Amino acid sequence: MNSILAISGSLRKGSFNTALLKTASELFPRTLVLANIDDVPLYNGDIESEAVPGSVLRLKTLLSESSGLLLASPEYNNSVPGVLKNAIDWLSRPSDGIRNVFRDKPVAVIGASPGGFGTILAQNAWLPVFRGLGARQWTGGRLMVSGAGRIFDENGILLDDAVRERLEQFIREFGAFCEA
Repeated sequence: MNSILAISGSLRKGSFNTALLKTASELFPRTLVLANIDDVPLYNGDIESEAVPGSVLRLKTLLSESSGLLLASPEYNNSVPGVLKNAIDWLSRPSDGIRNVFRDKPVAVIGASPGGFGTILAQNAWLPVFRGLGARQWTGGRLMVSGAGRIFDENGILLDDAVRERLEQFIREFGAFCEA
């Protein structure tokens, strides 16, 4: 399995979504490349016209070199988190970036939430975004972790073996999709 770029949509230190990706990275250390978006500025066309920030260029290079993109997306106000959408917006700029970075790129979304519904609305909200970018969305499975406050300890360690098995299966199947 080639590398898959993994990005958490939460900047919070104790993020359940970051913890979910760290667990996935421990299960697949040679496959997942974790990227951080906390240094990606708010998109501004004036900044872009002067020079694309180095943090964006690094992220775009990682995405271009990967065989897939995995987002761990929190759900904010029944939709996607602004910081993650902002990173995707930067990656799609300039408009040739859509063709060069996202066109036919395998993409999958997972998520963890303290609430009872996981991140189903956020995952659904990502569908038109990636459809518009021409990405190949993997719909072979879903991973929506609910009650995250009970399944991760204070250090972000996943305590639930059933969720760990679902995560491992999800990454394995998404990896196969990326290779196809």
